[in-house]
Amino acid sequence: MLIIMKTGATEEQKRHVKQYLVEHDFDFHQSTGANRTIIGVIGDTNSIDRVELGGLEGVHVIYKIPEE
Repeated sequence: MLIIMKTGATEEQKRHVKQYLVEHDFDFHQSTGANRTIIGVIGDTNSIDRVELGGLEGVHVIYKIPEE
């Protein structure tokens, strides 16, 4: 799963998303570019509430990576 943060998302908003992931027992990898931050979620993401996660401030869009 990839979480694309909004352009200009604050460090606090990013921290909150990462805290949400940790509290739900997921690891993540953050990639920060010039305009966007992408957070790659590691683990079985079927249990993530995408509506709740997508409603967090600063989240632009969530992409579910299809299974092979």
